[in-house]
Amino acid sequence: MSAQFIDGKAISASIRQEIREETARLAERGIRPGLVVILVGDDAASQVYVRNKAKACEELGYHSEVVRLPAETSQHELLGLIERYNADPAIHGILVQLPLPKHLEEKPVIDAIAVEKDVDGFHPVSVGNLMIGDDALLPCTPSGVIELLKRSGISPAGKHAVVIGRSNIVGKPVSMLLLRENATVTICHSRTPDLPAVARQADILVVAVGVAKLVKKDWVKPGAVVIDVGMNRLENGKLAGDVDFDDVVETAGWITPVPGGVGPMTITMLMANTLKSCKRANGMG
Repeated sequence: MSAQFIDGKAISASIRQEIREETARLAERGIRPGLVVILVGDDAASQVYVRNKAKACEELGYHSEVVRLPAETSQHELLGLIERYNADPAIHGILVQLPLPKHLEEKPVIDAIAVEKDVDGFHPVSVGNLMIGDDALLPCTPSGVIELLKRSGISPAGKHAVVIGRSNIVGKPVSMLLLRENATVTICHSRTPDLPAVARQADILVVAVGVAKLVKKDWVKPGAVVIDVGMNRLENGKLAGDVDFDDVVETAGWITPVPGGVGPMTITMLMANTLKSCKRANGMG
């Protein structure tokens, strides 16, 4: 029996409709969420991401600014621009598109963004609040994974969740969020002995390593929920996840496709964070 698909496109569209309605209510009070995206250099993939973020803002009625800086922009210039937007009341979210050109240091740039405008959820204070369970703007892809589960009627509570990948962007934060949802969490990585055997223990398997089609059906417990965060470009130009979808689909109980699974959720959760930041700035929680 084939797994049920977790439709990220449909769930993302549903969340965006909720955001659109709330944004319209705010507009009646003269309040408009604002997001600035800062892009340094001309990385092709980053250009696409930035366009998609600006398009999402436009569709939802947000105030949107895209600042494109030349690749040779200095650290001092970039930090000065961030400081300006930290002080701009029309801007509720500041996002610096990564990766940065090699001469720029990433950590001081992330640290410079005001915590209340850190809609990527990368600031050390945001990460600390996530870790201890305090309210925070959550990183977009991990929070998108949790929304996919919840809106598919899948509760992590009491389940064994295995996360393959320990990155600061996905692996670690999604593990903390699953723990917050009362799952028992195992974090795996390249040094984990007998990785397939550990993966087979999972009721919920989250894969975020950036290796195309790594996970095969003998890694998956029958009936398990498989969340594929990977996005890899194959030699034939097609996209593939970290899970070998065709091999695993008959074993899993639920599975996210690539594309159309986790991917659509990332920008949607960015929009949700910007809305949340706007409401906070206006004393609305």
